[in-house]
Parts: sequence; structure tokens; C-alpha cells
Amino acid sequence: MQDKPVALVTGANQGIGLQIAKDLVAHGFTVLVGSRNPDRGEAAAKEVGPGAHALQLDVTDQASITAAAERVRREFGRLDVLIQNAAISNTSKQPDQSVEEYSKTARPSVVSLNEMRAVWDTNVFGVLAVYQAVLPLLRVTPGSRIVNVSSGVGSLTTNSDPAFAYRGIFGPVYPASKTALNALTLAMAIELEPDGIRVNAVSPGYTKTNLNGYSGTETVEDGAREAVRVALLGSDAPTGAFTGSGGRIIPW
Repeated sequence: MQDKPVALVTGANQGIGLQIAKDLVAHGFTVLVGSRNPDRGEAAAKEVGPGAHALQLDVTDQASITAAAERVRREFGRLDVLIQNAAISNTSKQPDQSVEEYSKTARPSVVSLNEMRAVWDTNVFGVLAVYQAVLPLLRVTPGSRIVNVSSGVGSLTTNSDPAFAYRGIFGPVYPASKTALNALTLAMAIELEPDGIRVNAVSPGYTKTNLNGYSGTETVEDGAREAVRVALLGSDAPTGAFTGSGGRIIPW
């Protein structure tokens, strides 16, 4: 087992995940840059610099997940932080479609079940599959923790408020997948509380990334900040929380 703490960031070859990887390396971590595409992962690890290692990881492919977990065990022998960042927002949105226009095609009455399944396969089932694969390593690493990158648009409480600005885009595809991710976060936190493993969800805010066609208002540096803050909290940190910028509590 190596001395430096090890963090695995899924979907880290671009956007918020890449910035999280950079920030954790700056805090002294060895960071495993999870990427579905090996070449993009290698390029991202080089961009992050010393302390980063590319890890081929497709969260929708069980064989890829199993191989990645085995490599972490074999080469590093520990896992201090798991940041589940990999996510997709859709599979059918047209390049010239606005988020609002796309959301009309994703309402419960008309949504494609294949579209919903594809997004949930990454955002929900992929998260659970990675969790199950690396949990043995997290359990043997003292003070380990999990951060699930969620979204404020998944908050049922917030979307229940008619005054919420993004209420109109709530639907079964991306927003509800983040609602389900929040439920998984709480279930994981309850399961791992006896082990002392902290599990929390964070919202990066509306960040300019490929996921939203770079329509966001926040930078990736801003978007990565809360995930990194929560990842660095000590053993007295809360568990089963959902927070946004600066630790602001977001209601479930």
C-alpha cells in the first residue's frame, strides 16, 4: 500500500471531473483519472500532471468496472476518496436545441424510454456498480469517503416550489436521475455509517461543460470547488448531506 492518499474520479477526462482531479493532485493526492476512452484519459492525466494516472473506466460496462477496481487494488492497495462524477444529460438532444426545447421532448407523457434508460444507466446504475466494485478497498482504507456529484435540479423540495426558476425542465431523464442519485447517496450513507465512511452529494451549480453544451454560467473551477471541499473534510464531517457552493445545504 502506498503512503499517499488515493482518489478515483469518474468521468475525469474533461469538465468538472478534470478540474477535480487537478485540485486533488494539488492537495497531495494520487488521482486516478477515470475515463471511458483510454486515449482521452491518458491525455487528461498528462494535463493534470505528476500524481495523476489514467484509468480506463466505463461505468456502464461491468467488465470495465471490475478491471478498474482490480487495477486499483493491485497497483495502489488503497482508495481514500471516490468521487462519482461521470454523467450524461441526454442522448438525443440536437445541437441547435435549447435545454428548454429538449425538455419538452422529455416530459413524462412523451419521453423515450430508451432515452431515459440510457441516461439512468450512467447516472444511477453506473454509480451503484462502481460503488459495489470498489467498496472493499474503501472499507479497508481508514477515513475513506465518497462524494457523488449531483445537481440542484434533482431536488424534489426545490422543484415543488412554483417559484423555482428551473422547475419547467424537471423531468424523468436527467433531473430525475439526479433525484435517484440523491436517494442512492442517502442509502450508501446509512449503510456505511457504522464503518465511519462519509458519503455525501454535492451540486456543482450551473457550470459550463460539455454536458449542457457549455451554456452554464459558472466556471469549471467554481463547479469543482464543493466536491473537493467535501472530499477533504475530516472524520468528524457530516454524512448523508446534499450541499452546494460553500457548503450550503440543498433540500432533498
